[in-house]
Amino acid sequence: MTLYGWIQILVFCAIVLALVKPLGSYMTRVFNGDRTVLSPVLAPIERGLYALAGTHEREEQHWSGYAVALLLFNLAGLLLLYGLQRVQGLLPLNPDGMGTVAPDLAFNTAVSFVTNTNWQGYGGESTLSYLTQMLGLTVQNFVSAATGIAIAVALIRGFARASAKSVGSFWVDLTRATLYILLPLCILLTLAYVALGMPQTLDAAVTATTIEGAQQTIARGPVASQVAIKMLGTNGGGFFNANAAHPFENPDATSNLIQMLSIFAIGAALTNVFGRMVGNERQGWAILSAMGVLFIAGVAVCYWAEANGNPLIQALGLEGGNLEGKEMRFGIPLSALFATITTAASCGAVNAMHGSFTALGGMIPLINMELGEIIVGGVGAGFYGIVLFVVLAIFVAGLMVGRTPEYLGKKIEAREVKMAMLAILCLPAGMLIFTAIAVVLPGAVASTGNSGPHGFSEILYAYTSAAANNGSAFASLSANTLWYNTTLGITMLVGRFLVIIPALAIAGSLAAKKSVPASAGTFPTDGPLFVGLLVGVILIVGGLTFFPALAVGPIVEHLAMLASQSF
Repeated sequence: MTLYGWIQILVFCAIVLALVKPLGSYMTRVFNGDRTVLSPVLAPIERGLYALAGTHEREEQHWSGYAVALLLFNLAGLLLLYGLQRVQGLLPLNPDGMGTVAPDLAFNTAVSFVTNTNWQGYGGESTLSYLTQMLGLTVQNFVSAATGIAIAVALIRGFARASAKSVGSFWVDLTRATLYILLPLCILLTLAYVALGMPQTLDAAVTATTIEGAQQTIARGPVASQVAIKMLGTNGGGFFNANAAHPFENPDATSNLIQMLSIFAIGAALTNVFGRMVGNERQGWAILSAMGVLFIAGVAVCYWAEANGNPLIQALGLEGGNLEGKEMRFGIPLSALFATITTAASCGAVNAMHGSFTALGGMIPLINMELGEIIVGGVGAGFYGIVLFVVLAIFVAGLMVGRTPEYLGKKIEAREVKMAMLAILCLPAGMLIFTAIAVVLPGAVASTGNSGPHGFSEILYAYTSAAANNGSAFASLSANTLWYNTTLGITMLVGRFLVIIPALAIAGSLAAKKSVPASAGTFPTDGPLFVGLLVGVILIVGGLTFFPALAVGPIVEHLAMLASQSF
């Protein structure tokens, strides 16, 4: 590790913190329905959309109605994207003549983008037409991200309101998240990316003659606009198969920094939205602090592991850490930082191949996802994910002192704890059950690129990424098979909607409760003690759940590496 590397990491963290308050303030005004700087232009469009949809900005829904609207909207998006892939060969904006996508891959891809996972079992530049990329994938990048933000805002209203029957309107929250937040920021990001050299064209691929005289086909397309929402919406699906390691998706260090900031910006700012809407910004900073502790710990371990590299390589007199699978223009510090960011958030974009990381370096992305993507997390998903652990931590604190647990004046009772545990437990179920089945199926094991514990980690990483709605991969698993396309698709649905529904149920339950004034016995939830308790609960639950799987994967691989054995 080097001082320069740590300076890059700390500069990133400082910029994220600087963005939290202004973006949080703006987002709060948007979801409160207050006037913003964009209202003169966007308010008429917003009202027009409500008129077309047959709703009104003042209409609100019970949590169950909110959930039904959300599920129906996402089902419609899934069917549309599936159908688009199945007939893309007959549709326009297909200059490279992309054919029909196979049913199992079309199912996997449709589920992937609707759930904000963006797992890709295909090469984007060699499988999907421009129309499918724009009308299918890019649209879902926007609305799946907006769906996550909407759920977070509904949950915040559960804490902010008292004796209320509604948690807002899904249609209003979805519209405002897309129209006032995602679209304007993506326009600015797209212009910046084009200026930095990213392609933005509808022309077909070009053929170039190399120095050796060979012919090389260079894919291009509407890349910049897709990268903008890919990162800002923590989607992660790349226009190119190499994702953010491709020079057309990530030309230089400036674009790399902008993309990393985009991944964290909205997720971090939502903690400030929470603090503002409940009337105590310190509450939001406490949650962000817990996220920050876990993030810095992960970056430190990943950077250390990659900087030290493999002793087998060092024994040959080769220094410089582990550079395998990394772009030289980013190096070890920015590769380790990007890997930690993209898996701390449910983004999944990669600028280095995680399967080429050392055992412990690759374990950090795994742990980030196994904890439930609550370290900043996906847009919205990270916030409502960590609130589930907040409910659990408050319950544990209440048991320790023999007092009915309270949080922000709301009593945390059996219903909230049951819903939180249901949401928390569905993730390891999806991750571990399918992994256990896959490692004993010869056909599934045959898709791995490595043997031994690394091969096990490839399979574990795939299902962990799917359940956590992350979408990144070890990149050494050939997952475009009927088994993986189907089971990973099911896992993505479980990881998305079996967390969303309990979270909305908690929002509705809390909104209906009266607010209880704080007393001398109230546990303070805006200081270091609460931050420590929250971090401790997250690590204990994660450790008890996943240590056995990690022990037979990256941990034993690391021990084997120290014993001069590689896989």
